[in-house]
This record gives sequence, C-alpha cells and structure tokens, in this order.
Amino acid sequence: MSITVNMDNYNSARTVIGEAIAALGDKDEKVWLLTPDVGFGCADFKEKYPNRFIDTGIAEQDVVGISAGLALEGKIPFIIGMMPFMSMRCLEQVRTDCCYPNLPVRIIANYSGLTGNGGSTHYAMEDMALFSSLVNMTVCAPSDPNQLRRIIEESLDYTGPLSIRIDPGKTNVVLYSPETEFKIGKAYVAEEGKDVTIIATGEMVHEAIKVHEFFEKEGISVRVVDMFTVKPIDREVILKAAEETGRIITWEDHLMQNGLGTAVADVLVDNTVNLKSFKRFGIPQVYPGFGDAQELYHKYGYDMEAVVNYIKSIF
Repeated sequence: MSITVNMDNYNSARTVIGEAIAALGDKDEKVWLLTPDVGFGCADFKEKYPNRFIDTGIAEQDVVGISAGLALEGKIPFIIGMMPFMSMRCLEQVRTDCCYPNLPVRIIANYSGLTGNGGSTHYAMEDMALFSSLVNMTVCAPSDPNQLRRIIEESLDYTGPLSIRIDPGKTNVVLYSPETEFKIGKAYVAEEGKDVTIIATGEMVHEAIKVHEFFEKEGISVRVVDMFTVKPIDREVILKAAEETGRIITWEDHLMQNGLGTAVADVLVDNTVNLKSFKRFGIPQVYPGFGDAQELYHKYGYDMEAVVNYIKSIF
C-alpha cells in the first residue's frame, strides 16, 4: 500500500521557515520575528536583524501581546512556537489582542496533530478548531515545504491574523515544485479523479496521494484535494468535487469534530448536497498516549490502511 519516495526529495520545514522569514526581512523592514524560547527557524533572522528579533522566553501570552503591540505600530510580526501552547495557553491573547483589532500577526507553530511523540499534553489536536472559531483568523495547514514557503511569502501582504500548523518540521517530503502556485483560501487539486474525492490537509495529503496511486492499479479514480487553508475554506472546490465524484472523504491529523471534516460538512449541508457517501478520518475523541505518529494513526483508525479499506467497501 505504499509508494517509494526518493530520499533526495525531502526538505526541512524548519529550514524553509527560517529562510522565508529572513528573506521577507530583507524585503521589508516592517517584518519582525518573535519566539517563546523556540530556536528553529530563528538563527538567520536573529543574526541579520537582531533589533527586530525578540525571544520572550517560555511565555506564549507575552509573545502574542508584544506581537500585537508591534502590529499596532505598523509592524508585521511573525511568531515561531509550538502549536499545543500557541493555540491553547495564549488563546485569549490571540482572540482579543490580535483577532479583535484584525492585526497582521502570523503564528507559525509545529507539533501539530499526533506528531512529535510528546504525549497528549504536547499534541495539538484542537488548534484548527480553536483558531477557526476566532473572527478574522485565517487557518493554514501546508502539506509541503514549497507550499509552506509560498504561504509565508504571500502572508506579507495578507490582511489580518494567520496561523500555520506544521509537524515537527525536521524532515518533510516535497510534493510540489517550487514554481507551483498557491493562494491562501484556495485549495489545490493534487490529483485528479472521478470516483471519489479525498479532501486532506497537512501531513495527510501525502498519504492521500499514496491512496490515489494505489487505486490507480485497481481501476478506481481518486481525486485528492489539498485543502491547505481550512479557514476560509474553498467552498467552490468542495461543491465541484461533490458534484463530479459524489463521494467525499476528509482526512486530517486533528480531531474529526470542528476541524477540516466539520468545515467541509458545513459547506455540503449549507448547500443541501446529496452525496453517495461521506466519511471523516482523523483523531477520535481520545487523549492519545506516546508513540510514533504512524503507529498512532493506525491505532486510532486514520492511517492509509483504514482509508484504503473504506474505499474498497464502497465500491
């Protein structure tokens, strides 16, 4: 059920983040970088622009409040942190300091979903739900380092607060060429298909592409939609997939409730779409323990095997 990926076709999301923000700092002196004692992606910017770099120490509430103050003064602050804490420990500050005045604060954070083997206290299972509930907040979950770079670049002129979730960011498969165009708020069709559509986000996009390739040999055509922006969600691509394939699967490394699955279901219900089938794959209502991400995906029923078996069951 797996494809062989060329080991040269990998990059580090952490490296991409550092390079992209440093390049934006070269382009625009309004760009600042802040972190609550998280080192990845900071070195280049800190070395080049020490007067525009702030490390607050382990104080997520403070880093958000300071960033909001900088934004009120016309700056464009980027925060690099850990998603379990950037989405929960400082949620009030994100809501009131950043979203209420609609400030251009960018939160880039790792250890999303069940990645990182940190246990339930260090898994960000609710971040897309929490951030999607905030007025003015844009929520992104890139699947690929080149896509991540484009989102960061586009965010320079993007209105309002924005969050970007990634896995630990140490080794990431490259799915797209550097020239591929991505626009915040618009999905990307990674693979065409006419029988069933998988709408995936983040780490699960690569898994969905592997499912597409598996079923090519079985004579089943699987469309893969990379929904790298969960809010605002691309309603047009969802409705088109529903009309053309009639079967929708959502796949996320996040709680199935109030994340990608719920956002897609809302679009379908709001438009009274009558589907042949609809199925969510993601984290159930549990607090997972320690383990490798792939082991946990299997344990909780949302790995590639589970999706393949489901598709087989409906054809």
